[in-house]
Amino acid sequence: MDALLATLRHGFTLFPDPRRGERPIPLADIVMSGFAMFTLKDPSLLAFDDRRRLDAANLRRIFGITQIPCDTQMRTVLDPLDPKLFRPFFRAITAQLQRGNALQQLTFYQGCYLLSMDGTGSYGSQKVSSASCLVKKHRNGTTTYYQQVLGAALVHPDYQVVIPLAPEMIIPQDGSTKNDCERNAARRLVANFREDYPRLPVIVIEDGISSNGPHISDLQLNHMHFILGAKPGDHPLLFHNMAEALQTGTATTFSRKDSKNPEITHTFRFLNETSLNQTHLDLKVNLLLYEEHNAKTGKTQYFSWVTDFPITTDNAYILMRGGRCRWKIENETFNTLKNQGYHFEHNFGLGKEHLSEVFVMLMMLAFLVDQTQQLCSPLFQAAWQRAGSKRALWDQQRNLFHCFELDSMAMLYTVIVNGFRPPRPDIIYDE
Repeated sequence: MDALLATLRHGFTLFPDPRRGERPIPLADIVMSGFAMFTLKDPSLLAFDDRRRLDAANLRRIFGITQIPCDTQMRTVLDPLDPKLFRPFFRAITAQLQRGNALQQLTFYQGCYLLSMDGTGSYGSQKVSSASCLVKKHRNGTTTYYQQVLGAALVHPDYQVVIPLAPEMIIPQDGSTKNDCERNAARRLVANFREDYPRLPVIVIEDGISSNGPHISDLQLNHMHFILGAKPGDHPLLFHNMAEALQTGTATTFSRKDSKNPEITHTFRFLNETSLNQTHLDLKVNLLLYEEHNAKTGKTQYFSWVTDFPITTDNAYILMRGGRCRWKIENETFNTLKNQGYHFEHNFGLGKEHLSEVFVMLMMLAFLVDQTQQLCSPLFQAAWQRAGSKRALWDQQRNLFHCFELDSMAMLYTVIVNGFRPPRPDIIYDE
C-alpha cells in the first residue's frame, strides 16, 4: 500500500492547478488530503479537519502531505478540478495488477474478465442541489435533487474481492429519465473503458434494462462480450421464439444436479441465433433460460439472459454463473461503499462545478487501493482477519493513526496483526 500511495502522490503533483494568484497550499497536498480522508474512512470533512492539529505528523510521513488544508480550502480547490484527471490512476493500478499476475486469477471464461456495470444513487435532498444533480418533481409539488453514479468493476463468482474501475457520473445533460441517463452514461463508460484498456478481454454483465439494441451494438463495436439480463415483458419476440423452438424441438433443454448440494437441480433451456426484438430483427443473440429448484425448500428461482457466446450444454452452467455474478456490483461494491465505512451516501460537499464528482472519484480510488490490498497483500489480509470485520479494521486503523507515531501503513497493519504494549500516558502540562 505504501508503494501505491507514493504512486498516487507523484501523479497528483502533475495535475494542472486551476487557481490563479497565491497558492499557499500545493494542489497535490489538497488532492492527497481528500484521498487520505477516504482511506482513513473519516465520516465527514469536519472529522478529517481535526487531523490538521492532531495527526499532521502521520499524514506527512505516510501520505506525504506537507500542508493540510482545512475543510473550506479543500472544497474550494477541488471543486473546479476535472474528474477525468483521476481516470489514469485506475488504469495505473490495474496495470500493476496485470504485470504482477495478480489480476490473472480473476479471469472467468475463455481468458475474459467479468465486467459488472450498474447505476446507484449517491446523494438525495429536497433542499440542497448542484449542477451535477438530477431533478425529480413530485405530484405533491415538492422537488428532490439527487445524484447517480454508473459503477463498473471486475468481478468473479469465486472471489469476494472486486476491482473497481473509474465510474461515470450520470449528470442532468444525459437525459430526463433514469433509463436514458444510465444508457448514455453506459455509452460513455464503455468508450472510456476501451480507450483505457484497449486489449483487456471482458464479458459485460448487466441487468435487464441493458439488453437493448443500441447498447449491444456499442458493446460489439468495442469488442466486448456480454451476458445481459433479459425479461419476458421487455422482449416478447425473444421469448415467443423460445416458446416456438421448445415446441418444435429446435431449442435445447437439460437438467443436472448440483455437485455440492444434491437437493438443488439446475435446469437450462437455450436457443441460439434469434432476433433480439421487432426493432432489431437483424441483431442476433443467444437466449439462456435457467431455473434453480431447491427440493428442500420447494422454491424455484428463474433467470434469463442474452449473450453473444454460442450456448452449448458444456458452457451453459458457466454462462449462468457469469450472469448471476452481476449482483457483485451491488453487494461487494455499492453495499460495501454505503454500509462498511466509506460513507458513500454522505454529502461531503456538492460545490458549484465538480466537487461531488471529484469526491466520488477519490472514494472509488481509495476503495480500489483497499481491494488491491485484499487481493494481493498477506499483511492486509492478516490485519483484516485479526480485526474480524472491515468496520473493526477501519476503527483500529483510525485509532492507531491518531494515537501513535507511524512510519508507514505497513507498520500500522503490523501493529494490528501482532499487537502492541500500550504506553503510559505522557501528560503535557499547559500553564
